[in-house]
Amino acid sequence: MMALIAANLYPPEGFDAARAAFLQRNPAYAATSRLRELRATEYARLDQQGHIYLDYTGGSLYAEEQVRRHADLLRQHVFGNPHSVNPTSMAATRLVDQARAYVYDFFRASPEEYTAIFTPNASGALKLVGEAYPFCPGGRYLLTFDNHNSVNGIREFAQAKGAEVTYLPVVPPDLRISQERLDALLDRADLAYANLFAFPAQSNFSGVQHPLDLIEHAHAKGWDVFLDAAAFTPTNRLDLSRWKPDFVSLSFYKIFGYPTGVGCLLARKDALKKLRRPWFAGGTITMASVQGCSHHLADSEAAYEDGTVDYLNLPAIKIGLEYIDSIGVDLIHDRVAALTGWLLEELAALRHSDGSPLVRIYGPTDTTARGGTIAFNFYDPEAELVDFHIVEQLANEARISLRTGCFCNPGAGEVAHGLTEAEMREAFQDEQRMTLDQFQSILQQKHKKSAGAVRVSLGIASNFADVYHFMAFAASFLDKRVGELRMPCFPPCQKAAQG
Repeated sequence: MMALIAANLYPPEGFDAARAAFLQRNPAYAATSRLRELRATEYARLDQQGHIYLDYTGGSLYAEEQVRRHADLLRQHVFGNPHSVNPTSMAATRLVDQARAYVYDFFRASPEEYTAIFTPNASGALKLVGEAYPFCPGGRYLLTFDNHNSVNGIREFAQAKGAEVTYLPVVPPDLRISQERLDALLDRADLAYANLFAFPAQSNFSGVQHPLDLIEHAHAKGWDVFLDAAAFTPTNRLDLSRWKPDFVSLSFYKIFGYPTGVGCLLARKDALKKLRRPWFAGGTITMASVQGCSHHLADSEAAYEDGTVDYLNLPAIKIGLEYIDSIGVDLIHDRVAALTGWLLEELAALRHSDGSPLVRIYGPTDTTARGGTIAFNFYDPEAELVDFHIVEQLANEARISLRTGCFCNPGAGEVAHGLTEAEMREAFQDEQRMTLDQFQSILQQKHKKSAGAVRVSLGIASNFADVYHFMAFAASFLDKRVGELRMPCFPPCQKAAQG
């Protein structure tokens, strides 16, 4: 009987009334109807195939228009390696230059102040800086707990060169940083050495958006700043005419879905001069000699673009950015914010019959200074954690695409789950390497803690039907103990096109 009540919280026949109530509380949502139209045309495959896509932080979805325009361009022209000087090479060079110019325009970055460097992905942009930054004894690398692993990885370069690595904790329950603690750490810098502060504009774990005025604040204390903008830029405008980080890592497929093999480093030219590359490659030099055993790096962005750039996919970057510009980042932001707010409220309201909460949200429970990424876990009526692997399997059966695990963001997860330094060191002490699954099992059985979570994230093609359908899925866990969980049985929502 209890399971029946839970399943009836979000029945298909209740969709219209729920959507009407949502629209009444979020009148600005109606102004995003352009995205509703695009859902029915450019992203029609979602509803045609019955997908509920809730992993936009993992990767956005591409519009049919993007693929069509790119395919037409390739089909109608001949392009050659831009390192040559022939008709097909020069045609490719023009497209690469156009893509780079549009990147400057989209992020409002002056080419007089910034250099746009194409990389294989956002991680490639981070590695490029990490391996070339002038870390040294006396210098420091400061980073927040909630950085992506590709930002954490820079610590290996810093430590190898003798710099001190320090983490700034995020504080539960909202998982934001302490300004007082940050100031104390920034003030420890010796300005005679290079000091780098790295933080995400938006956490890919909790959705927390850190204040961008931290950039100027750190600059005033003598630090260089690396801003990881990969999770922020899909639904927020990054204006580099206003904010001036020294380095910015970008992932284009997270913004518009296609192509997946191109990222970007936007670097201030003054900061770029500090970097010392540990090697050179084809395309990065103006001259090299075997017998002379020397080389000269190129003076432009080419010095940092190893080998041949992905010249056939770079035109798709311009196409994708033009597509987003035609919609407006602010419009996407407004739609995602409204849906995120509703989803946060509904998840927090889910209670078992005894009044205990079904869901524990990690991070802010409202939309203040947060994006459309929500991390949480399910708990049964006895407060026992529902293994996220079970949630993932059940979601797959319901054709819901979400994410589970630690999301390449161990620091935020460690704080969210209350994991101690001693517990984390335990995972690395045995001579025999422990697998992640083994570690998670130990945490759950020995410490009654989790090492992972469930994450849903919203984006350009999200609509109310997506979040309503997900809430029907979430409600199916009500009043069920971990040992008795069965595959939820509820009819699919047929209102997707009305979102």
